[in-house]
Amino acid sequence: MHRPTLARSTRRLGVLTATALAVAVATAAPAAAHAEVEAEGARALDQNVELTFSAESESASAGITKLEVILPKGIAPADVTYEEGPKGWRFAATGRGYTVSGPKLAVGEDAEYEVTVRQLPDAESLVFKTLQSYSDGKVDRWIELDDSGGDGHGHGHPAPRLDLKPAAPGAKLVSPTPSPSEEPSTAAPSAEPSAEKSPAPSAKPAADDTDDDGLLLAVALGIGAVVLVLGGGLWWWRSRREGSA
Repeated sequence: MHRPTLARSTRRLGVLTATALAVAVATAAPAAAHAEVEAEGARALDQNVELTFSAESESASAGITKLEVILPKGIAPADVTYEEGPKGWRFAATGRGYTVSGPKLAVGEDAEYEVTVRQLPDAESLVFKTLQSYSDGKVDRWIELDDSGGDGHGHGHPAPRLDLKPAAPGAKLVSPTPSPSEEPSTAAPSAEPSAEKSPAPSAKPAADDTDDDGLLLAVALGIGAVVLVLGGGLWWWRSRREGSA
């Protein structure tokens, strides 16, 4: 009498266990993808800090082609140096941060790369909003400041966040890196153009003045001589005529 009861209990326990396992598998949510940034032991005001970024793929049909990062306040695009990343990918500074892009990655492959920041700002944490583009044109926007935009289970799109330790004693903020438009020119300053001087009127040679004066005197003398000759001739002619009469 006891054996059938034990068998039935065992079968019921097996059925309940299998059912519970099936429910757990059916209701389990897929692991949430994330974009993250890491820097071991990073402190505020640290210099030449290497940051490692990773962005998980959320597409089952396209590969990642570009990551655009919006830098937090206190870090300028000129302060970031690209170290390494996916093969064939290149780094380019933008007005608000930078992009890392290149040939599409394999479907499902995560994008990882490293950069060096000249100096971290004096802050408790840094947020690196990221736009993740795929080969089919889809864009994942890792820009949320927390998980409040998700489904309540961490399935949102939080921006990569780096928590910093307090600055080391004596650490100071170095002078900011000048942007390309602010970089001093190495070319020698051009001399202020001097006002063009119009050529002074050439002075007439003194010899020309002398010639002109001599010419005028000669003309005057010639006219006087002619008048004298004509006057003398007229006087001679009249005297002769009166004598004849």
